[in-house]
Formats: sequence, structure tokens, C-alpha cells
Amino acid sequence: MTAPSTGTTPAPAPSGHAAARTVRTRSGLSLRVDLRAVTVVLLLLAAATAAAVALIGTGDFPLTPAEVLTTLTGGGTPAQEFIVHDLRLPRVLVGLLTGAALGLAGAVFQSVSRNPLGSPDVIGFGQGSAVGALAVIVLFKGDAVAVAGGAVLGGVVTGVVVYLLSWKKGIHGYRLVLVGIGATAVLTAARDYMMTKADIADAARSMAWMVGSLNGRDWNQVWPLLGVCAVLFPLLLGHGRALRMLEMGDDAAYALGVRAERTRLLVMGGAVTLTAVATAAAGPVAFVALASPQLARRLTRATGPNLTAAACMGAALLTTADWASQRLFGADHLPVGALTGMLGGCYLLWLLFTERKAGRI
Repeated sequence: MTAPSTGTTPAPAPSGHAAARTVRTRSGLSLRVDLRAVTVVLLLLAAATAAAVALIGTGDFPLTPAEVLTTLTGGGTPAQEFIVHDLRLPRVLVGLLTGAALGLAGAVFQSVSRNPLGSPDVIGFGQGSAVGALAVIVLFKGDAVAVAGGAVLGGVVTGVVVYLLSWKKGIHGYRLVLVGIGATAVLTAARDYMMTKADIADAARSMAWMVGSLNGRDWNQVWPLLGVCAVLFPLLLGHGRALRMLEMGDDAAYALGVRAERTRLLVMGGAVTLTAVATAAAGPVAFVALASPQLARRLTRATGPNLTAAACMGAALLTTADWASQRLFGADHLPVGALTGMLGGCYLLWLLFTERKAGRI
């Protein structure tokens, strides 16, 4: 007879999951912890933090990491406090939140569609936000707040339309991707048409927004984005188990107590809103939502959507890309969306090649 447990003790992981441990409490509750996934998340958080500190210190008035940390904790000079708190910190926070939002949204869509190409920038939601913002700029001459509202509205409307067109006794992954690709083509044509009707000033303003950039971001972009993320991040992360069940098919999900269509509608609505708000804050930053979940899954080697790891990967990717663009090309010379687009295009070609080689497309 074994002695009763006197506290919280780790139990051996099942065969084939050497990096996992099961923690049991006195009350009989069990929690399975994947040590590799936890380690990857912590390392990604450390990388995002390091990139953020380096990015704050980069610019025409450079600061060392020690000076950045001293200023953030209230010990800098008045000039350093102005540069850090008023000029650079909002930009970095928008980058971190936008990257995390896109990474999380991409993981949700890839899990729902069960397709590595099921990403907001592939199935049209980013393009919908771009069309909404351009309509405000070109047709209504709106200010920055109106442009952000147009981007959110365009992304949400696109999400609703794609969902309705994809629904036929439920949502099938490939149908969602195909409808989304068709929507992307239509929205791209609408965007190009509006650009031909815009005057020179509006066209230049539209092009600057469509590239995707963190230049000139201030606290007016931080607070709405932070508020939406504070609401939607817990909502989506709390449905991680349900998404894992949905990846096994609707029948298996129903058998395990998951209301498949209700869960799918809820998480897709949250992911569409995250994508739209992130696009409103930073413009349509390309391929972060596509690459982050894939890279996170390859690092964790864990099944399921890997929502937390994908969000951390997105934050690390976007801040690192913004820092690299400034270091390689000078401050504000290359928008971060252009760099992520170039790198993401190469990643997409590699992904298509590997999927074709594996016989999945």
C-alpha cells in the first residue's frame, strides 16, 4: 500500500511524451504540464523583452540597454524620459500587442481550418481591414480615428461574409481557405480600384498605411489595442482545450462535450476582431499571423493549437523585425510590414513546398 500524497507531486508522463509531467493536488485535481512548451514560452517572452529593450534604445538618439531599463524604472534624465516614455515606448507596445494578437489569431484560424494556410492574411481578413481603411481615406477623407474604425469594420464584415459563405452544415477547413482566397482576390481588386480614384495626397497616405508600419505610433493606438487584447486574449486562451478537441473532428468533439459550431463561431469572432484591431493599430503587417503558429509548433513539438506559444512568437517576431529594419536600413526608412512581407513570402514558398512534398496539397 502506498502512502497518501502529502502535497503537489509530479507524476511520470505517459509514453511518447517525455517532456510532459502530470501534477496532482490533494483534492484529486490533475494538471498536465508540457515542460518543453513552458520552456519555449519563457524563452520567447525573454526574446520579446530583449527585442523591446533594444528597440527602445534604437534611433537617432541611441540608448544603452542599461539606460533604457533605468529610464523605465524612473531613474533617467528628463530628456531620456521624454524619448523613452513619449516617443519610443508606445511604438514598442503597439508592436508587442500587434504581434501577439496576430500570432494568436493565426493559431486560432489554423486550428479551426486544420490547414497551415488558414491565416488571416491568406483568407482575406487583413485585406478586408485594408479596404475599410482605404474607403475612409479615399471616400470620406477621415482622420486617424476614423481610419482605425474603418479598418475594424472592414475586417469584421469580411469575417462575417467569409464565415457565411463557408458554412454548409458546418465549417470545413479547405472550404474556409478557398472562400477566403476568393475574398482576398475581390478585396484586392476593390483596393486597387479605390487607389486609381484617389488624388495624390490620399494615394500617398493610403500607400503609407497599407505597407504596415509602427512609425509614429503613440498612446492613442496603445490603449484601445490593450483594452481589446485584455478582453479577447483570456477568452481565446480559455478555449485552447476545445480547439484541440475540434482538431479531431466535430463528431469526436461532440462526444467529448464540446459544442463544435458554437465554439467555432465564438473563437473565430474573437480572432477576426483581434486581427481587425491589430490591423487598425499598425496597418496590414504581412505573414506574422501565418508564420508564428507554425514556428511555435515546431519549437514546442506539441499537438494542439499552441495558442500561448503562438502569441509569444508573434510578439517576438514583430519587435525583432522592427529592430532589424531600423538597424539595417536606418530609423524609419523601411516599414516593418515590408520586411515581414519579404521574409514571410520566402516562408510561404517553403511551407507550400513542404506541404506538397508531404502530399497534403
